[in-house]
Amino acid sequence: MIRFKQVFDFYIRSSIHVALSVYALVRMTHFMFRLPADEPMANFAFLGTIVGYNFVKYDALVRVKKKQMRNELKLIALLSFFSLVGVSYYFFQLQFVTQMVSVAFLVLTLLYTLPFFPNRKNARNWAGVKIYIVSLCWVGVTLALPLVNAHADLGADFYLKCIQRFILIFVLILIFEILDLANDDPHLKTVPQQIGAKRTKALGLLLLLPFYFLEFLKTNFIEKQLIVNLVLVVAISSFLLFANEKRSKYYTSFWVESIPIFWWLMVVFF
Repeated sequence: MIRFKQVFDFYIRSSIHVALSVYALVRMTHFMFRLPADEPMANFAFLGTIVGYNFVKYDALVRVKKKQMRNELKLIALLSFFSLVGVSYYFFQLQFVTQMVSVAFLVLTLLYTLPFFPNRKNARNWAGVKIYIVSLCWVGVTLALPLVNAHADLGADFYLKCIQRFILIFVLILIFEILDLANDDPHLKTVPQQIGAKRTKALGLLLLLPFYFLEFLKTNFIEKQLIVNLVLVVAISSFLLFANEKRSKYYTSFWVESIPIFWWLMVVFF
């Protein structure tokens, strides 16, 4: 009999959970800019995240150990294949300009995963670069693509929201890097490796200040959003302060990655 833990671990390892976080942020973008729900765009981001994340996580493992693939990895590969079919379907429902921008982010993902340059590692292993590439990709997929697809005006609010969204993802990744401090290759030069866990936490808390107060500068200012964002900042601050190398893998892979979903649900219900 399949145990709940096996199903839950598959849910996490197959990137379904992180894909739901991306889906939630796309829907947040529609809400914040008062756009009609665009399900093809949201589904494209959801399925594309499953394909992209699984490719980044398991590409090398599959290529090196084809004959030793566990059943779970085979199921993840099957899920990724069907997700690829789905993302291809939704890709052709997007506007042409959105398709072009999404291809640019695909190239960035491939650059992040595969070593394109002779005698060079992939971008994932470039010292100090990983956190910026991942944050940029999340901003692009969850904010830029939905607005481009809706032909929305990319005015001042868009750029403020880009900064805000970048800070959000950047701080969440800092939590991951604190927990991975003992296992990360020293050559990666992650933020905690360079300045230590305590200063990384201080940096994250400091960055949450502009994340919150940028809301006041928007032209489509919503008072209730200030309350929602305050709850969000308190939640992220708590996860950041209590992060350490001894925490369970679920601390980040489930709870921290649930924060965008939690943010979206607060907006939906309140």
